[in-house]
Amino acid sequence: MGATVFLILLSNLLGLVLNAPVGGLSSKLPAEDTVTGKIEIANRGCKKLLVQGDIAVVPGRSFTDCDGCMWSSSNGIVHVPYTISSAYSQDQINLLTSAMLDFEGLTCVNFIPKTNEANYISILSQDGCWSYVGRILGAQTLSLNKIGCMDYGIIQHELNHALGFYHEHTRNDRDDYVSIQYQYISPGDVSVFDKQESTKHLDLPYDYTSIMHYAANVYSNTSGKNTIIPTPNPNVPIGGGYGLSNLDIAKINKVYSCNNPCSTLMSDPNGIVMSDNYPLFYSNNANCVWLIRTSSGQVSLNFNSFNVQTSTNCISDYIKIYDGATKSSPPILHRTCGTDLPPNVISSTNRMLLEFVSDGSIVETGFKASYTTVKCGGTFYTSSRVNITSPNYPNNYLPSVDCLYLITAPPSFKVSLTMNKFFLERCTASCSCDYLSIYDGSSTSATTLGQNVKNCGAAIFPTLVSTGNSMLLKFHTDQSGQATGFSASYTFVPSS
Repeated sequence: MGATVFLILLSNLLGLVLNAPVGGLSSKLPAEDTVTGKIEIANRGCKKLLVQGDIAVVPGRSFTDCDGCMWSSSNGIVHVPYTISSAYSQDQINLLTSAMLDFEGLTCVNFIPKTNEANYISILSQDGCWSYVGRILGAQTLSLNKIGCMDYGIIQHELNHALGFYHEHTRNDRDDYVSIQYQYISPGDVSVFDKQESTKHLDLPYDYTSIMHYAANVYSNTSGKNTIIPTPNPNVPIGGGYGLSNLDIAKINKVYSCNNPCSTLMSDPNGIVMSDNYPLFYSNNANCVWLIRTSSGQVSLNFNSFNVQTSTNCISDYIKIYDGATKSSPPILHRTCGTDLPPNVISSTNRMLLEFVSDGSIVETGFKASYTTVKCGGTFYTSSRVNITSPNYPNNYLPSVDCLYLITAPPSFKVSLTMNKFFLERCTASCSCDYLSIYDGSSTSATTLGQNVKNCGAAIFPTLVSTGNSMLLKFHTDQSGQATGFSASYTFVPSS
């Protein structure tokens, strides 16, 4: 890749805008509740020489000239080795590696544990939250203090610096989109808002929601006054939210020449996912992913329509769903095609990845699915004996929840369910308050198993066996009394 592209990367990679700037989800939060506000607070008194608040400077290298500092690629994948200090707890290490997975799921950038690579990122708990821009030779420190910087958005912000990206509000055409309120900025902080001298164009719009955009009130020396005001609409929310934005992803894919940048991030608590051109025919040779990433809870996905070219073992066109952020996450829906609606699926965390692939032959109308954020439930597909419990079991379950537990066996097997413990509030004989229903299939329109449609109190269950390869448990609670709930286990048994 040539010098021009390198300059594109390290001049913040944002172009003359051909579309309207993108606004987004960040609310007018106190500075201490925003990603960049937390960075500002963590870096107060930091002894490291930093520019723009959190960017470390390489001695002898121009701050705005970083030709040749992109991470190298191999077979279309950009590998970025890293090490993590032993000073972090296991939970903090899990947060660090989890934040890296969004890059892998939606771009061709993979953060990988260092083996024998000469150039790598060394993640340390030093003074504040900061990073170098782009790759430097040898071990390059990325500081994430374990007290003030262990935040999902902060981690992705600093990792994006390490990939070569500057702050969004410093691009050279920023005055077309924001107005800097210098009267509310202390003299020592003015340089934080300096513009880049030049910015190469990626033909991508200004991104108010970028994880690299400062929040409206950071570095303000006057309570209630903002330092950055969007123009012409001052009410547009600005500042990176929970993590990477769709335009952050698009920039990475474009700058690193990712082979197929058909990647979409869905970060709202609920939404719609559709194949391209839906309800018209989708494109040939598509290879797209959607990462659903909610800020909390779990993801529940329900297909509203489905028509994907039928082929043996779905070798041609298919959709596949993963329980996590990447294609290396466990699948919760294997390759699926045809016209039958796939079952509801529920992730075990706040992330779910959908993959859609089509070949060069027959095309159909594709799919439309809706997702919501749920507090509980799951999709179960492993063959070993697995326990399923109500939320908070064996303590009292939560009020006002609806949980779906979908168990799916291989095609030649059935699901056998054993109820180990069961105690729910019984307010009426018909179980109108809290109840558990067990369905002989993958949806609530299927026939229920057992003697009762709804079960509550201290109900006693025989072993229940599905007629097909799926079983669905629906657990509902209201706002009144709570109890310990239930504990069940399942196995797969041969159909014949």
